[in-house]
Amino acid sequence: MSGTPIAQASPRPVRPGYLLAFLGSLLGMFALYYGVLLTLSATGNLPPPAFSNSLCLDEKLHFLRKEQPASPNLLVVGSSVAWRHFDGSTLRQEAPGLTPLNGGFCGLRLNQTAFATDWLLDHYRGVRDVVMIASPQDFQSCTSNPAAIFDRDDAADYVFGQAAPWVYYTRYFSLVALARNAATIADKRSGANRTDPLVFDRFGSGPLGAERPRGELLYGAVDKPDPACLSALSQMARRLHGDGKRLMVAMTPVHPQWRRQHDPDGAVLGSFSTGITTALGGSGARYWDSNQTFALGEEDFFDAIHIRWTGVPRFTAALVKAFGIAEPAVTPSAQSRLVFNPPAADVKAQD
Repeated sequence: MSGTPIAQASPRPVRPGYLLAFLGSLLGMFALYYGVLLTLSATGNLPPPAFSNSLCLDEKLHFLRKEQPASPNLLVVGSSVAWRHFDGSTLRQEAPGLTPLNGGFCGLRLNQTAFATDWLLDHYRGVRDVVMIASPQDFQSCTSNPAAIFDRDDAADYVFGQAAPWVYYTRYFSLVALARNAATIADKRSGANRTDPLVFDRFGSGPLGAERPRGELLYGAVDKPDPACLSALSQMARRLHGDGKRLMVAMTPVHPQWRRQHDPDGAVLGSFSTGITTALGGSGARYWDSNQTFALGEEDFFDAIHIRWTGVPRFTAALVKAFGIAEPAVTPSAQSRLVFNPPAADVKAQD
């Protein structure tokens, strides 16, 4: 059966005026956007590019880019308790030959700390000692949180390659996040925001709560460690051991009131210590639970897990003593065969 062929409609030509209007609108949008960025920069309200979409984490990348720390040989890693609880000046008094860098980021789970540590060590190749300061919260939810907190190459180009930042404001564009962060970044950088300051000392640490405590514990009860977190710690410890680096893991002090409410018999923190010690087995790493041998008063805490800066030098001095950081490094092959008594216990190698 044949029929009359259906005529095909020819495509309508695109008018040059339409193309010019479209391109003009596009260029106008970019011009407006970058105009806003330049204005925010000029007024001190420009947040860093949103590599991770976490302002405090992205601000740490901004600090590393801006300060370009001298080649460190001791690296502090971990989440916010690592960032807030290390005084490089105290370490330098005890061990003048060490050059510390606080590479702690905020809000990390243990698998994310392992990712960040690996990234930092790729670029600070003179590091011999790695000190992790952890809280029980760091060992939660590794299963549900991806390890990669930013794109390794983009962050490296920004921090170490000194790439122009403007392309990253476009690549990681979020109008809501930009507006929210721009409204708060100036107060956080100046320290006017007392509960969430983004002030860094020359070592990369973030002093907190110098004036007064927060007034609430903020952090509640925790469950047992996530096995995925312990697995990430184990893999990290073995990698560092293989690279000839010392790893020291410290559990941060926890507020006495939190311990009375959520761990009156010490079983919770004890389960974390057991899990961590097992995860470090065979790696030559050392572990210290500061809650067993070091005491701070309630007035020294900002909230349940964060120490006010007034107490940080004492904690740092205790950490240096517990691990013998000021002493000459022991080669990992020898260290892995040693067993030390508390307060900082080496983890015995498994046969």
